[in-house]
Amino acid sequence: MSLKVQIIALVYSFLFGIFFGGVFNACYSFLFLKRRLICFINTFLFNIFMALLYFFILLFINNGILHIYFLFSFFLGFLLISYLIFKKRK
Repeated sequence: MSLKVQIIALVYSFLFGIFFGGVFNACYSFLFLKRRLICFINTFLFNIFMALLYFFILLFINNGILHIYFLFSFFLGFLLISYLIFKKRK
């Protein structure tokens, strides 16, 4: 895999982490309802859908190869957007 493809995949992972954090915070009330079974099903389906979306787009970028630094980039994007959202709520 070339360096250009790796950088594109790294930036995509970071941006998808931001997207995932934003959607998660927006859908927080729908994911965690009073009933345990519905909460479990909603959370499970949400995570499966997001994982499939991430890997589907990653498939077009670099044939679906996942490196550990892509996951670090994803979590960095998720933490960044979560920090910014929670900072605004205070």
